[in-house]
Amino acid sequence: MSSLSGQVAVVTGANQGIGKGIARVLAKAGCRLAICARNAAKLTATADELRGEGAEVLAVPADVSKEADVVAFFAAIDRQYGQVDVLINNAGAFDGGPLDELSMEAWNNVIGACLTGAFLCSREAFKRMKPRRSGRILNIGSISAQRPRAGGVPYAAAKFGTTGLTQAAAIDGRDFGITVSCLHPGNVQVERRTDSGLKSDDEPMMSIETIANAALAMLSVPPDVNFLEAIVLPRNQDYLGRG
Repeated sequence: MSSLSGQVAVVTGANQGIGKGIARVLAKAGCRLAICARNAAKLTATADELRGEGAEVLAVPADVSKEADVVAFFAAIDRQYGQVDVLINNAGAFDGGPLDELSMEAWNNVIGACLTGAFLCSREAFKRMKPRRSGRILNIGSISAQRPRAGGVPYAAAKFGTTGLTQAAAIDGRDFGITVSCLHPGNVQVERRTDSGLKSDDEPMMSIETIANAALAMLSVPPDVNFLEAIVLPRNQDYLGRG
């Protein structure tokens, strides 16, 4: 396995949940961190927590669906670190309901956070990785990219799009030493799924640490290897035949 020690790792949506968990395991692997999220207060608290554990952290509040925010975030990374080695496109949002009742606000929120944000951050990362002919991008997808749930049109569309973005970007990057992969989690016990009252949140869950370690494994293969795609889910979670 390749060492990530000393590399600059960018994690979006890192103020909680899967993003925070991935940031933590990357810091333990020796990465220098650049993290962003929309909620500035939670982002600051997370950065302070990670620094207390010995991590070097740049934290910049940003909405990854907004081009100006993404450009400013990567400019701040340039000033502090001068390079980008790893990008984790984790930021996202969830909304849904019957298709005929969905609002444009709900659609744009999910597509913007999950898909537009991954595009914008990948574009900025490519600009920095191509001259160095090195870099690795990991997109956080979902098993909804293969098995959608009822009432999940925006989220399923965004995550199917993330799969396409991953594969197309992998083609664009392979002649420049840039590897692009996608991790599809099943149910993860993130904050929003605790005491939510939703039936789906009574299903089998896995820990944030479990999915974060899966991400670390995908990022740690040799530079000439692409761990292109992985599906990680609780053993007892419905996948085939889910609904």
